[in-house]
Amino acid sequence: MRSIGTILVIALAAGCNNGAVQNGGAPAAPDSFTVALATSKGMMELMVHRDWAPVGVDRFYYLLQNDFYDQARFFRVVPHFVAQFGMPADPSFTQRYAKDPIPDDRPRHSNLRGTVSFAHAGPGTRGSQMFINLKDNLKLDSGMVPFAPIGEIRSGGSAIDSLNGEYNNPAGGPDQGMIGALGNSYLNSTFPRLDYITTARITREWKPAGR
Repeated sequence: MRSIGTILVIALAAGCNNGAVQNGGAPAAPDSFTVALATSKGMMELMVHRDWAPVGVDRFYYLLQNDFYDQARFFRVVPHFVAQFGMPADPSFTQRYAKDPIPDDRPRHSNLRGTVSFAHAGPGTRGSQMFINLKDNLKLDSGMVPFAPIGEIRSGGSAIDSLNGEYNNPAGGPDQGMIGALGNSYLNSTFPRLDYITTARITREWKPAGR
């Protein structure tokens, strides 16, 4: 199994603005909501729980409302470990919607198979990148900055397991700096068989009374 350090990612942010959550002044996410992920390998349904990681869920909800993940590639798939995504097809989306990193959440749920967590490159660096746990990765629950799941895939397990991992080569896989600069124009020309999210849409929300 790969070490925890292998899923630490380059932060997609220019500054932290004293740790404030930006999100364009958008309201907090609902208590829970479902997301339909249409992918190149089939449909997945994600159930998101705000009480698992409220700061991360608020950011994810905001990005979904701006179609941030549409056409995003699963640019790093390590079989039996994780499938990572969240660098936008259009690199200008990072500056428009996710340039400010968000504070860390204390994990309230384990990184079990099918859970979805924000990736990071150390304290206070979460932006938009996420990963799906392809197995129980309990080691990710601890460490200096544990990885905090925000939700779980409720259906679409076969799609998860079939995501293309052929480019999982540290010496020759997708370069995150190039993805950040060029987006899908770089990935499509160099790694044309990557799987991807076609659309990511909120399908149902549950809010507390009075909100």
